[in-house]
Amino acid sequence: MIMDEKRVWALSGAEVLERLKSSEKGLLDAEAGARLSQYGPNEIARKERKHGLEIFFSQFNNALILLLACAALVSFFLKESTDGIVILAIVFLNALLGFYQEYRAELALRELKKYIRISARIIRNGRQILADARSLVPGDIVLLNMGDIVPADMRIIQNSDLTTNEAALTGESLPVTKSGNPISEYCTQPARLNNMTFMGTVVVSGSAYGVVTTIGKDTFFGKTASYLEQPAPEGDFQKNIREFSTFLLKVTLAMTAFIFAINSLLGKGLFSSLVFAIALAVGITPEVLPIIMTISLSRGALKMAKQKVVTKRLATVESFGNMDILCCDKTGTLTTGEISLHNYVNLDDKRDTRLILQGLLCNTAKGTGNPIDEAIWKSSEATALQQEFETYKTLTVNEFDFERRRMGVLVSDGKKTKLIVKGAPESVIAACTSVMLKGRKTSISIRTMQELHNKVTGYERDGYRVIAVSEKLAGKSATKKDEKELTLTGFLLFLDPPKETVKEALRVLQELGVAIKVISGDSPVVTHKICNEVGLSITENRVITGEELEKLEQEEFERYAETYNVFARITPEQKYELIISLNKKDHVVGFLGDGINDAPALKAADVGISVDTAAGIAKEAADIILLQKSLHVLSLGIIEGRKTFGNITKYILNTTSANYGNMFTVAASSMFLKFIPLLPSQILLNNFISDFPMLAISTDNVDEQFLRKPKKWNIKLIAQFMRIFGLLSTVFDLALIFPLLFVFHANPELFRTAWFVESVLTEIAVTFAIRTRKPFLKSHPSRWLVLMSIVAGISAILLPLTLFGQHFFSFVTLPIKVILLIGALVLAYLISAELLKRHFFKKLEL
Repeated sequence: MIMDEKRVWALSGAEVLERLKSSEKGLLDAEAGARLSQYGPNEIARKERKHGLEIFFSQFNNALILLLACAALVSFFLKESTDGIVILAIVFLNALLGFYQEYRAELALRELKKYIRISARIIRNGRQILADARSLVPGDIVLLNMGDIVPADMRIIQNSDLTTNEAALTGESLPVTKSGNPISEYCTQPARLNNMTFMGTVVVSGSAYGVVTTIGKDTFFGKTASYLEQPAPEGDFQKNIREFSTFLLKVTLAMTAFIFAINSLLGKGLFSSLVFAIALAVGITPEVLPIIMTISLSRGALKMAKQKVVTKRLATVESFGNMDILCCDKTGTLTTGEISLHNYVNLDDKRDTRLILQGLLCNTAKGTGNPIDEAIWKSSEATALQQEFETYKTLTVNEFDFERRRMGVLVSDGKKTKLIVKGAPESVIAACTSVMLKGRKTSISIRTMQELHNKVTGYERDGYRVIAVSEKLAGKSATKKDEKELTLTGFLLFLDPPKETVKEALRVLQELGVAIKVISGDSPVVTHKICNEVGLSITENRVITGEELEKLEQEEFERYAETYNVFARITPEQKYELIISLNKKDHVVGFLGDGINDAPALKAADVGISVDTAAGIAKEAADIILLQKSLHVLSLGIIEGRKTFGNITKYILNTTSANYGNMFTVAASSMFLKFIPLLPSQILLNNFISDFPMLAISTDNVDEQFLRKPKKWNIKLIAQFMRIFGLLSTVFDLALIFPLLFVFHANPELFRTAWFVESVLTEIAVTFAIRTRKPFLKSHPSRWLVLMSIVAGISAILLPLTLFGQHFFSFVTLPIKVILLIGALVLAYLISAELLKRHFFKKLEL
């Protein structure tokens, strides 16, 4: 990177030009062409993108998807085409969703490139020309005026009151004053390089010309884009689905192989045993899991949208609910994002409206100009002073400049003519010979001067932007040279104030178990003050700066990321690294941002959150868009996300334990049965009917206790639940099997029909026990879940009585004694599951 190699910020303008082999007359066309060949165009470099078909087919590289695809093929082989079509449709739908998610990165980069498709006024061959910004090369001389977008990183050579808005790059809430002077100390933080201008920032006022030092991907802006080129880190949801899918695949393959081996060894025929084992594998595969997830996530997304939280990516709904750390900027999140007049104090430390009147008179223009002057006009006190303001006439204006760092106006009310000067405290105080104390003009002594400096330092330490105000009686004209022998009257104190709702919102988030980390590009002093005002406890009362992070080794950096909760003067790259470090510590991380500088962190976070008024690149990189930038709105969305996760969890616990129980029963019964316990078609039908009520699980109510803190997928716990409750299911299956064989002497058709009905009913019934940690009668399920469970249960009971069930599935009519036995077992199973769940959840946490 040229800027780092030559440290152009530490050189004088002439030295910079010499180092870059340029001059104030610009480059010659031939030299510019040679450099363009050497450095390439001034645009964000892009690696070759994968072809659309390649992206699409890569979505099938997933254990669960491959398992489902195999299940579909087996279904067609077993002539169960309906099941095969449904499974393939689910697989295809998920592939489309995955393709869309990956393609979003491409859209983000296209949006980012728009920011440098601009023209620039440059000097070539000693002449000023208008050129495409992409043709800029290091050494080009570029002219900047108000409203221009800076086309590259540049070292200022000559400056005329230049200020730039760098909020999109650094998060700094106020325009940054620029200078052409060298910086003596080594620094790489954009916020401290005030003799540089940066690609993508905007000129607020003044003018300047500078020399291009860095272009394209090597600029600060370009480095932000490079993070978007990198593959997005695997999110919490994707990681958990992958681990869960791999777990299911291992269990299914192991149990299928075991059942095939047992049946083959017992002489039931290799082909029949193979078909039965494969059909059982299909039957225990949770093929509706993706669609249940989609339904649950979609429902959650719709409910979040009603809370002004719009979800772009369904998978994020669950991660949003499970988020345990929320990283956010200070400006616009904790604060209003707009600077305002917070106080106006005279030297007696009392509020004095005369200071506001002076600020109104010594002003750029009503309703226009810089944020400081606009804030004075927007204050409630300004309205009350409007009539008095109109009694004054402005005679002369000494415009603000960055050498004096103040402005002055000569005004008259028809009786007196006064020169009013306001600006940076050190500049104004240096022009004063007296102060106004207790209504009297008093000469400034050495002690008074020290007290004034201490007072200003105290205000700045408290996070205020301080503007000093002074005046003196004057004649009919005044120039900048007349700004001397002034009387200091007081200070105007400005602040980007905290939002009124922030304290309560932070309290709610803490109650939800979500830790807040503030990552700001603003000054540490201001950040510290705002955090204190909103009641955010700062770890060790220490604000970590970007400069501190730069000096840390990776391991120490990661420790800082987890330990501390307030960071200031942070670059986009550091925001990204902080998020990555937290992800490594197994946190589910959300990041709230709205600027170009936030895009890398938004992409890296498990949940990237932006607002509808954000920069286009931020919205493209985000997963969730807030229609209102509010922490309170976030808390509502988190609750909906947790409800969604809770309902998905219910299905997973239900289906894995039931399927495992069925497989274990089959494995055990195969040892003493002379026939296959269920036909392949009966296995698939069992799976379909028992899963039917689960389509309504997204509508189910979730216990308030479940919503109190973030939850995480726990494969080990799911496996333990599956074993314990699967064995419980097997116990009751065997409680049916033995009477069927040794009491009722059931033939294969009766045996299969009875077991089919019992298996379906127990799986439906157990849902109402394990859907809540409360006693199931004290937790009300949703109306839809109850209704669909009743429909599924009645279907399982009546189907064996129909000609359809008897012809296509080989069912027979069950004797009344068998029906009563099944009913008793289902009731006993529900009670046993209820008792077992209480013991289970006391020891383990989901």
